[in-house]
Amino acid sequence: MSWNERALKVLTAGEVTPLIDVPVRVPGVRLVLKDESAQPTGSLRHRHARALFRQAVRDGLIGEGTTVVEATGGNAAVAQAWHARRLGLPYIVVMPGKRGEQRARPVGELGGECRFVTPPPAIYDAARRIEGHFLDQFGRAAEHDLAEELFGQIKPDWVVTGAGTGATSATLGRWVRERGERCRVAVADPENSAYFPGWTLDAPDYATGMPSRIEGIGRPRMEPGFRPDLVDRVIPVPDAASTAAARHIREITGAPVGGSSGTALWAALELIERMRERGETGTVVSLIGDAADRHLTTYHDDGWAAERALDLAPYTARLSLLRPVGG
Repeated sequence: MSWNERALKVLTAGEVTPLIDVPVRVPGVRLVLKDESAQPTGSLRHRHARALFRQAVRDGLIGEGTTVVEATGGNAAVAQAWHARRLGLPYIVVMPGKRGEQRARPVGELGGECRFVTPPPAIYDAARRIEGHFLDQFGRAAEHDLAEELFGQIKPDWVVTGAGTGATSATLGRWVRERGERCRVAVADPENSAYFPGWTLDAPDYATGMPSRIEGIGRPRMEPGFRPDLVDRVIPVPDAASTAAARHIREITGAPVGGSSGTALWAALELIERMRERGETGTVVSLIGDAADRHLTTYHDDGWAAERALDLAPYTARLSLLRPVGG
């Protein structure tokens, strides 16, 4: 068996991640969380990283001994370092800003190397200058195996996800359309992101030029992997709502998820409220999956929220819709 054949075998799908039912006070409506924090690296980025590696191996861009390079931070870097280690490949990630051990340590523990670059937009050019294969998760946003797994578990009427590279919403949207599923796909978009205005205005070159405060989702420009034609609705979500909803997920599951999970849950709540107004019934699935202890000092910390002038109170009150009567 060649190295490439062994690599593709290693990069096969892992264990199915669980579904978690969340009680809601709307008759006939079921809310379900698809918990991607059960992935080995704790986030939905795990699937995308595997898909990027598989595509690169199939295309002959990665072979035995190839140094794998990326420009990113957070969960994507950890997921990619994990797959690189399984394949026995060197991994270098260029991260934005000044060196921070909290960000570098998880990658280093997996055998990867972190390099930090300022200003943040310079990370992409810096990564391209490193000898090896640049994964380019935004330019090569690879559709992955989530849709096949999810629709094997449940038949939802709506699936809600955030968008970073756009790969997940494209994966879901293509699956629904090619197989004639009745399900619709909604993207939850945080403040400063280009996806909601770009989708609304049908402007593929739309840009805000501002970074998202919600780690992992939201982009200052429309990325090539985001497919507006495969999305049925984009729902803008205030950062305070994302933070309040992330805390609510922790109450339900015990998992200290990040803001992107909260963004998706809040958008799911918006859909459920519209369903109630219209007398509709059905199942809404919200993707979560960026649980990490580091979020305890950010999204789950009152001081962190206060420093950013995030008033959670009105959104926390509205989350009562997700509590059963007497809860």
